[in-house]
Amino acid sequence: MKNDQLKKLITSALMAALTCFATYSIRIPSPTGYIHPGDSFVILSGIILGPINGALSAGIGSLLADILAGYPQFAVATFIIKALTAVIASVVYRKLKRKLYSVVLAGVFGGIIVTIGYFTVEYFMYDIGGALSGIPLNLVQNLFGIILSLMLYPILCRIPQVKDLMQK
Repeated sequence: MKNDQLKKLITSALMAALTCFATYSIRIPSPTGYIHPGDSFVILSGIILGPINGALSAGIGSLLADILAGYPQFAVATFIIKALTAVIASVVYRKLKRKLYSVVLAGVFGGIIVTIGYFTVEYFMYDIGGALSGIPLNLVQNLFGIILSLMLYPILCRIPQVKDLMQK
């Protein structure tokens, strides 16, 4: 395995672990699940690792957090939703020339995926009332994820290995 591939693999595993930890460790219960800061690492996974590795890190970390938190019924849907969120965040960030405002827009578009994704899942699980009740909570979580991503982004950009991955 080449040095660059090894760095990306290790960083991918680290981002999956951070996503799981941030999602699982700070949970605010809601009627349809819980609100957490893990979405910041979902967004940053896409930004740092690119669409494929970012999707896998975000999806795996989020899936594991759902299982650990006692929400296995959401695990597969969470994997798909968070993986797609990281892909969208990666594409938006790269299309917008990798600036700080790109992080905000990556989070906004990623948040749209999260909100639509969980609305769809909750519609089938809880009917329209449960699905609608989840929208405000998902919006709060999205906003929190964007704010935390903005706070962490400049710090991460100072780490040479992370900065190197973001340039690719």
